Amino acid sequence: MDKNPVTAIIVGAGHRALVYSELAITNPELLKIVGVADPNPVRRKMCMEKFGFSEDMCFETAQELATRGKLADTIINGTMDEQHIETAVPLLECGYDMLLEKPFAVCEEEASLLKECAKKNNSRVMICHVLRYTPFYYSIKERIANGEIGEIINIQTTEHVSYHHLSTSYVRGKWANSKKCHTTMLLAKCCHDIDLMMWLMSETKPTKIASFGGKYQFKPENAPEGAGNICMVDCPHVDTCVYSTKRLYIDHPDRWAFYVWDKLEHIDNPTIDDKIALMKSDSPYARCIYKCDNDVVDHQSVLVNFENGATGTHNMVGGSAQSLRKIHIIGTKGEISGNFEESKFVVKKINPSPDAFNEECDIEEIDLNITGDMVGAYGGHGGGDERLAADFVKFIRGETPSLACTSIFDSMAGHVSVYRADKSREMGGVPQSIEF
Repeated sequence: MDKNPVTAIIVGAGHRALVYSELAITNPELLKIVGVADPNPVRRKMCMEKFGFSEDMCFETAQELATRGKLADTIINGTMDEQHIETAVPLLECGYDMLLEKPFAVCEEEASLLKECAKKNNSRVMICHVLRYTPFYYSIKERIANGEIGEIINIQTTEHVSYHHLSTSYVRGKWANSKKCHTTMLLAKCCHDIDLMMWLMSETKPTKIASFGGKYQFKPENAPEGAGNICMVDCPHVDTCVYSTKRLYIDHPDRWAFYVWDKLEHIDNPTIDDKIALMKSDSPYARCIYKCDNDVVDHQSVLVNFENGATGTHNMVGGSAQSLRKIHIIGTKGEISGNFEESKFVVKKINPSPDAFNEECDIEEIDLNITGDMVGAYGGHGGGDERLAADFVKFIRGETPSLACTSIFDSMAGHVSVYRADKSREMGGVPQSIEF
């Protein structure tokens, strides 16, 4: 079996693609980055210097790259969601395999097109459902696969999106307006969670879905009296408003740096004065949170019915004090509940014997001992990023991948469920059938 490093070209040198490409630095025997395609010359130069390839392997677009034929084994496609068709199709047609960021398509028609393209070209296309790779969710999946709680009756997932994450990404930022980014909140943020539900329920399939949700907080009528348009220019609430750009981004300049300071990428080491100037400009991150062009929901609930009669729910609530992902799975022999941020879960197994640990059930508490940066969104999705990249190498080499590996074909259930859930929401909660 070929043990040379898998060669890859980055297409869309944004945050996610660079995170996965880091495997080429930490484990060069597994992955080698040999080129980049990105319209931003600063990012092209950065990749060239970081990974040590020549300028003739730098391209402005995926289309330009495709005209050169196949120059590597794979593509790491980290382009924006609405660009996946235009960047993926020509490269799959060239014979590349691909690691493709989620959501892999913004609508059902595009999902089908990409799936058929992968099938026609016999392409290995793996989708970046990174939360599957975290020790937390992977351990839960192993317990279910081993039959420890029997057959699943009901699965409940919850995601609370913190106030600073919601405001940065989904009110002021790239995923705030579905007409511009072509994705909904459920697709952009919670396709992770819906995918996890489908993965954990992989012995059956979803058949019907219903959903409610809306935009509750961030609209002009909720702005404080006298609020300005640019927080640090004309707003009297700049030092008191929870969502003030001064408080979110100047007082915490490193928290969402990759997004908020993207217009300063041409400066090697931007100063705090550079950042203050940007927050007084026309940057989308400088705007009053209540006067943006956001149209995505800030809360949504989803109910799923499965073919075998099981049910599932997902609740997304934005604007919470802290980020939170929780899960509770009830089976015929027991249950599992846990908190992703704490990297802890509890397994309770039915045991009616007199010597049962507590109330006729046995209880096992699992602490995965993941602390610090590895837990939060800034430290690698709870430890999943590098594990996903390493599993991609196995997937490409034809080796046996992990339980978490998801091809484009495996990913259809979660994506179609999201599309139909949003259709239900738009129709006031009318249940939608699911076929894929």
